[in-house]
Amino acid sequence: MFWASYLLAVLAIVLAWPVPVLLSRAQWPARSPFTAMILWQAIALAGGLSMIGAMLVYGLEPIGDNLIAGLRALAGMVLYNAPTTALGFWHIFALSAAALLTAHLVFTLLLTYYKIERQRRRHRELLSLLASPSAEGTGTLVISHNSPVAYCLPGGARSVTVLSDGLMAALEPAELRAVLIHENAHLSQRHHLLLWAFAAWRQALPWLPTTRLAQESVNSLIEMLADDVALKTESKATLIKAIAIVASGSAGNSGGADLRPEASSLALSGLDAAAGTSGADSARTTASRVSRLLSPRPELPAPIRSLVVAGSVLLLALPTALLVVPGLLG
Repeated sequence: MFWASYLLAVLAIVLAWPVPVLLSRAQWPARSPFTAMILWQAIALAGGLSMIGAMLVYGLEPIGDNLIAGLRALAGMVLYNAPTTALGFWHIFALSAAALLTAHLVFTLLLTYYKIERQRRRHRELLSLLASPSAEGTGTLVISHNSPVAYCLPGGARSVTVLSDGLMAALEPAELRAVLIHENAHLSQRHHLLLWAFAAWRQALPWLPTTRLAQESVNSLIEMLADDVALKTESKATLIKAIAIVASGSAGNSGGADLRPEASSLALSGLDAAAGTSGADSARTTASRVSRLLSPRPELPAPIRSLVVAGSVLLLALPTALLVVPGLLG
């Protein structure tokens, strides 16, 4: 257990700083956004598990040869007033820190969800008063606004895509189709769940710079994934023009701030304010999307993608193994 706690601490440090920094600066994620998304999720989950696990295993080390034995002994101390003399000050401190960090992460996740749902509920109320059904199809609403605006509002069966009449006037039919396909891809691929998780991670650990890097990278990756869906039926030139027009609405919008998030040209409404996403983040995302479309590079070869996915699985398996079978390490 002793060595397991130190190995978990080292893994937590590596996943909290150098690995996310290197991945955020890498060029290959734009070539295979889905693969990069899997890796980012593995880094976040393994990093959190390692942080909590390092403190938990260190705290339990005097009272058990493995995690299960240690937890049983701790339960006896808490529930049945068993002697606690085996635990020193730093062991109790580590156990308390592990419990507090776990509670903090879970509470922040739930609080972020509550904030997002409250914003979406208010947003739907405004849309019910100010929006009208679109001729583009069911699940699409139009708001009266001169600026080009497009975004989607997740909500299961109540999910809608919102367009402004200014956008519809500015876009050609093919460009409008590209926008609608892009937004529908966000909804069908449940991108709002990913944004929720990474927004909560950033809210829980705002002092950790890599939470910002992770959120910015994930924001860009989901936009690229939705762009790839639109490219299956529409041309790159069409999509680039549509992105530019919608982005101009994001940069110049003022009167519609109550009806749409400011942070993204093609955004998942309700997440931006809760996550603390800025206009600068949106500008960087738009720039990376356009650059990717203007200078396309081939997708990563299948063997390399498989290797990254396998590495992600191993990344999750490593802290799990260190927690479950630390007795094997001496």
